[in-house]
Amino acid sequence: MTSRPDQNRTPDQNPTPEYEESFVDRDGGRIALRNYPDPVGAPEAPVVVVWPAMGVRASYYAPFAAALRSAGLAVVVADLRGTGASTPAPSRASRYGYAELAGDVGAVLESLKPRLDGRTRILLGHSLGGQAALLHLALDPTTQVDGLALVAVGLPYWRTYPGRRRLAVLTGSQLVHGCAAVLGYWPGWGFGGRQARGVIRDWAYAARTGRFPRLDGVDAEAAVRQVRTPVLAVSVDHDQYTPHETLDYLCDKLVAAPIRRTRHTVAESGIRLDHFTWVRASAPIAARVAAFVAELPPR
Repeated sequence: MTSRPDQNRTPDQNPTPEYEESFVDRDGGRIALRNYPDPVGAPEAPVVVVWPAMGVRASYYAPFAAALRSAGLAVVVADLRGTGASTPAPSRASRYGYAELAGDVGAVLESLKPRLDGRTRILLGHSLGGQAALLHLALDPTTQVDGLALVAVGLPYWRTYPGRRRLAVLTGSQLVHGCAAVLGYWPGWGFGGRQARGVIRDWAYAARTGRFPRLDGVDAEAAVRQVRTPVLAVSVDHDQYTPHETLDYLCDKLVAAPIRRTRHTVAESGIRLDHFTWVRASAPIAARVAAFVAELPPR
């Protein structure tokens, strides 16, 4: 492990503390983790494991990590497979998709076991990271997770988008899929960063059909309906990729889980936010997460 200072800060946040970087070996590569220190005076604080959006590095979430710590929560932020400090970068040789991303969540939880034992633990996902966290719970019902927080997450089913955006989502998602299939990977041209073609394949399937694909022979759509983990679902005003309706649609699939569904509005934040910029003014969302955690049954 190595310690590195992170200099990211926002006007309404304290400077982000140093973190320890660690790695989890996966399929010949590794998943990078930023392990932030426990909040001062709270060595047994609940632990939130953050999973980023497609193509977004863990470093981007430094202000959010600071806000969560200020709210009394311990924080670990992962880099999704092939993004940031996680290796290798996606290429024509990459064969993974949603099933492997969900498996990475389980591998990270296992690696964190010494820190997590005896503590409340929460998976928190943003966009693709939220789908990966949910699919992990669906595919591995024995996993010991106390809560799932979904922030700016949704199933990008084209029919859920308002107005003319519907056809744009349908044609755009399938065009990206076609390019990834031909090239062997997605180069990240204006969307999503560099991605393995399997990730794009599964994402485009969900956009086209409104369903999760079968993963390793498992009906993921049916498995999601069996998830019983308490869920906090937060959508963000002016989210250009996962508007409120896409998260409503995803929540409708969670028929067995208790759900707290909220919207992060311009009135609450005081500024116009979107799919990404909520991270830079995330204290209200961190407070929501802390309140959600406080109501979970004690471990």
